[in-house]
Amino acid sequence: MFKRFTLSVLSTIAFFALAIGTYSFFASSTTQNHSGKPERVLFTPPATPTKMTLFGERMPLENGDVFESFDREIYTNCYYHSSTIRILKLAPRFFPIIMPILREEGVPEDFAYLAVAESGLNLIARSPAGASGFWQFMKRTGPEYGLEVNSEVDERYHLEKSTRAACKYFKDSYRRFGSWTAVAAAFNAGNAGVSREMTRQKQGDYYDLLLNQETARYVFRIAALKCIMENPTQFGFYVPKDQQYKPWKTREVRVNTAIESFPDWCATHGTNYKVLKILNPWLRDDKLENKNGKTYVIKLPHKGERI
Repeated sequence: MFKRFTLSVLSTIAFFALAIGTYSFFASSTTQNHSGKPERVLFTPPATPTKMTLFGERMPLENGDVFESFDREIYTNCYYHSSTIRILKLAPRFFPIIMPILREEGVPEDFAYLAVAESGLNLIARSPAGASGFWQFMKRTGPEYGLEVNSEVDERYHLEKSTRAACKYFKDSYRRFGSWTAVAAAFNAGNAGVSREMTRQKQGDYYDLLLNQETARYVFRIAALKCIMENPTQFGFYVPKDQQYKPWKTREVRVNTAIESFPDWCATHGTNYKVLKILNPWLRDDKLENKNGKTYVIKLPHKGERI
């Protein structure tokens, strides 16, 4: 009886001690100092810039609605840690390829951040709607801009060719809108969709348009990604150079005949099927009929090396 009573008392004492300790922890966690700021802070909003250019065009961040939309995308991407870190790791691999193409084509380099928004720099990205590749071209749109799309070859997944196709799209849109910002919005909503809203709302500036939520956030997400990727440490990110993904060192093999089996073909070229598909995701089958004798340039690792 005494033993049972003792255990009961001890249990009661332990319970109250735990309760008091827990209360003290949370009380100390939220205790405010004289400045009104909590002494223990887990999350704080990042400092969102008040001046910004995108595609060489000034963002009117002095307008409250514009600033708040930009601010939302800044903290959304700052606190989406795993995705943002992976993007920062991948950019050194792919930006040296797409940036020169943008410059050669006369398209603002900031469109590289549109590719980040579209695919997260994932060469094999595919949306539920069927948009594919780095730039997320739809199946019907790719051929309109010179991309081959079929069951064996899908150049929406070809980094260089799809980037040049995207540049053609951007320049066509720019001739229509006269604004690179509107071009970016149209890449998401379609040229017709943006034109229709400009006419209906009697506004020619993207920042003055009321658009569907996805397109309304789209340009601001691109701007936020640019801001974070150009100044990662200011937003709490640091990826050492030895942890960044380096560009692949490759050689090129030209092919103008059929290939009955890529696994066999790879064996004769000192590599394997897996590496072939990583470097050439536009090859969509394990064979290539090539009935028209077209010349394809296939990337392979340097002899004796692996990516």
